[in-house]
Amino acid sequence: MAMKRCNHGHFYDTDKYSNCPYCGVQSLDVQATMAKRNMGSIAPTEALGAKPNSNQDFRTVASNNANRSSNLSRQPGETVGIVKRKLGIDPVVGWLVCIEGPERGRDYRIRSEKNSIGRSESMDICIGADDSLSRENHAFVVFNPKKQTFRIQAGESRGLVYLNNDEVSTYVELAPYDVIEIGQTKLLFMPFCGEKFQWA
Repeated sequence: MAMKRCNHGHFYDTDKYSNCPYCGVQSLDVQATMAKRNMGSIAPTEALGAKPNSNQDFRTVASNNANRSSNLSRQPGETVGIVKRKLGIDPVVGWLVCIEGPERGRDYRIRSEKNSIGRSESMDICIGADDSLSRENHAFVVFNPKKQTFRIQAGESRGLVYLNNDEVSTYVELAPYDVIEIGQTKLLFMPFCGEKFQWA
């Protein structure tokens, strides 16, 4: 199986597809994600009977770690997070939802430990349509797996980060429904892990 990454961050089998089958799909939902994981090599588009549409730009994963939820197979010397090493997967621990800005309505998964935010596809959370964001490390959302807490911290860029209209100069703890503002984008924070649920 020869895997290739398209311009939008999707990985696909070049032995089965000449172009990315995920780009332009009319609708993707949790069912599609589950279908790929539970049905082996069947792509979500096949599992749901959807047909790719090349006229639409639809990104689902814009991370250099698109296989973060896979097993521990990795390149020699690659750093592995504590939770990923313990569980064998890198599960979602929360979400950011764009409530204002060029990508309004889109959600972004937060993984354990440090999540970089920027325009580049190499970022854990890629907000590519907002040209007022720095390409890399505009901000970080951090999940501490030992304390089950989240925080936002300013990145290494020139741009500012705001939490509920207050400037973030170092780092600040996050609470459910907090609003993070970076560039022209406002993101609503929704935790998944915390007091009521933790990955074992």
